[in-house]
Amino acid sequence: MATPASSRVSVPKPGVRFVARQPILTGDEKVFGYELLFRDGVDDYFRSTDPDAASRSTLSASMLVGLDVLCDGRRAFINATRDILLKGYITLLPSAQVVVEVLETVPPDDLVIEACKRLKEAGYLIALDDYTPSDPREPLTDFADIIKVDLRRTPPEQAAALVRRHGPWRCRMLAEKVETREEFAVARKAGFLYFQGYFFRRPETVETREIPANQVNYLRMWQAVAKPEIDIREVENVIKSEASLCYRLLRYLNSPVFGLGTEIHSIRHALAMLGEREVRRWVRLVATLGAGQTKSSELVLSALVRARFCELMSPRIQHGDSDLFLMGLLSLMDAILELPMSRVLESVPVDQESKAVLLGGASRLRPFYQLMLAQESGEWQICSELVRQLHLSESEVAEKYWEAMQWARRVSGGQASDP
Repeated sequence: MATPASSRVSVPKPGVRFVARQPILTGDEKVFGYELLFRDGVDDYFRSTDPDAASRSTLSASMLVGLDVLCDGRRAFINATRDILLKGYITLLPSAQVVVEVLETVPPDDLVIEACKRLKEAGYLIALDDYTPSDPREPLTDFADIIKVDLRRTPPEQAAALVRRHGPWRCRMLAEKVETREEFAVARKAGFLYFQGYFFRRPETVETREIPANQVNYLRMWQAVAKPEIDIREVENVIKSEASLCYRLLRYLNSPVFGLGTEIHSIRHALAMLGEREVRRWVRLVATLGAGQTKSSELVLSALVRARFCELMSPRIQHGDSDLFLMGLLSLMDAILELPMSRVLESVPVDQESKAVLLGGASRLRPFYQLMLAQESGEWQICSELVRQLHLSESEVAEKYWEAMQWARRVSGGQASDP
C-alpha cells in the first residue's frame, strides 16, 4: 500500500527498510541475485530524495550498505521505470552490483534506447521484465543481457520459442513464477538459465523413502533440545555424531563477537558455559545449518531470517507458551529435509498452536505467521492490514525484519552474533 505523499520523508529512518527480496537462482540452485522490492516502489524511493549532490551522496552510501546486506555480494535486480531510466538515477548505484530491470510499461522510444545505451556503456547489465512473444520492447533486446519470461502468463511452447529466439547466446533467459519442481525441470530443459519463484522452497518427497542417516542426526538434535528438561549428556552425544557441526559450534562460541571471554575446547565445556536456554537455541541453529548443507543457501538463510524475526517480535505478540523462534525455524524444515511437514513435526515435538499454524490449520498465531510471510515476499498491502490487526507499528516490523536479515547473514557465514 503506497504511503501518502504528504507523509513521506526524504531519507528512510536509519535501520528501517521497507524492502523485500526474491532470489534468482541458477540451474544448480545457487543464488545469482535478488530482485529487490521496495515499499513504495523504487521510483518513489528515488524521487523522495533531494536532487542536490549531498543528498545523492547520502542516498548512494545508504543504498550501498543496503545492497551489501540484502544481496550478500550477488547482483541486485532494480526495477526501472521510464522516468528512472531517463533521469539516470540508477547510476547512483554501483554497476558491478546492479541489474537494471526495465519494466513492461516502458515504451522503447528513442530516449529510452539512448538511456539503455548509456547504462550499457557504464557497465550495467540490463534485463527486460515480463517479456512476451509479441512484446513492444523488441528494439531493447539489442541491449538486454537477461530476458525474464513469466511462466504463469506464457504457455510452455511459447516460452520455449522465446528461448530459441533470444537465447542462449544472445541473452540469458530467466523463468519467472516457477512454482513447482516440475515447472523448474521443464524450464531448465527448455534452455532457461535463471529461475525465480518458490519451487526451491517446496519439498520434493517420495513418501516411502528412508530418511538419510545424517538427516536422522539433525532430527535427533531437534528432539534432544525439545524436551522440557534437557539431558546434557544426550545433547553432547548427538552433536558429536556430526563432526562438521562440532567444529561449527566451537567456532561460533570462540568468536570474540559471542563474548564468552574464555576459549571453548570441548562440546561439554560449551554446553556448560551456554546454559539451557542458549543450548536449545544454538543446537537448533547448528542442526538447521547442517541439514541445509546440500540445499540452496537461500533456503537456509530464509529459515534463519524467519526465526530471528519471530524472536525479535515475540515481546510484541501474544504467543503464550509458543516458542516463536522455533516456529520460524521449522517453517522451512520440510523443504530443507525434503519431508512432509507432518513427518517433521512427528519427530520434533512443538506446542499445539505452532503445530497448527505450521500444518496450515487454525491457530491464534496465524496472523503473525502470515505477517512474516508477507514481509518476506514484499506483499505490502497485506503487511499493512496484518500490522493493524496485530496492533503493531509498520516501522517496527520493517526494522526488526532488517535486523533479522543482518543477523542471519552473519550466522550463515559461520560467524557468531549477539544472541
